[in-house]
Amino acid sequence: MHFSAAVIASVAALAPLASAVGNAVVTNQCTFPVYLWSVGGSVGPKQTIPAGGSYTEALHYDSTSGGISLKITTVDDGLYNGSPQTNFAYTLDPGTVWYDLSDVFGDPFSGESIVVQPTDTTCSNICWAQGVNPGGSQTKNCNSDTTTC
Repeated sequence: MHFSAAVIASVAALAPLASAVGNAVVTNQCTFPVYLWSVGGSVGPKQTIPAGGSYTEALHYDSTSGGISLKITTVDDGLYNGSPQTNFAYTLDPGTVWYDLSDVFGDPFSGESIVVQPTDTTCSNICWAQGVNPGGSQTKNCNSDTTTC
């Protein structure tokens, strides 16, 4: 997922072998820090991603919620104070990774380009040219042995 000039995130679901685990990666290309929480059946600790920094987590299935949402804000503690957030969500299904992009409480990256771009060119991109949802469903899927960035 590219948040061009803002944040880049990628989902790498490598081989569908029991021992192979892909990663979800968020890279901050903003000139300011962004804040991320990994949320499934519980809320993970706040991750501060400085300008030029990144966050990586192993893709995993959450048995309580069914999926994971990486909630990204431009405001420290934004998850808890109602600040606008961009949510990059994923879930694993045998052989498939499903991914979605949405905003809640506003559009924290308005004016920036946000793109989810799988390395497998047969899979669909998600593109928000102005950093806001252009409408319609933003849920896509790809083979679990591809990389989405």
